[in-house]
Amino acid sequence: MYFIQPYSYQQAKRLGVLIKPSTIPGKKIDVYKDDEKVASIGATGYADYPHYLKKDKVLANKRRRLYHLRHKGEADKVGSPGYYALKILW
Repeated sequence: MYFIQPYSYQQAKRLGVLIKPSTIPGKKIDVYKDDEKVASIGATGYADYPHYLKKDKVLANKRRRLYHLRHKGEADKVGSPGYYALKILW
C-alpha cells in the first residue's frame, strides 16, 4: 500500500480535489472532485517527487524535470489522469 505524502495532500488542496489511497491494485492514489472519483494516478512500481525529495532535493528536482519533459502536454488536458499525476505527484 502506498503512503500518501504531505506534499501530495498540499498539491491536491491547491487543485480543490480530495485524494485517498487507491482501491485499484497497481495505482497509488484515487482523486475525487465533488465526492466523485475522477482518476486513479501513479503506478506503485515507480517513485515520485515526494519519494525522491526524502532522499535528495537536487535529485528530486532533476527527476521532476525529466518527468515533465516525458509527459509534456498532459497538463493541457485539465481533469485527465495525466494532469492530476503531474500536478499531485510531481
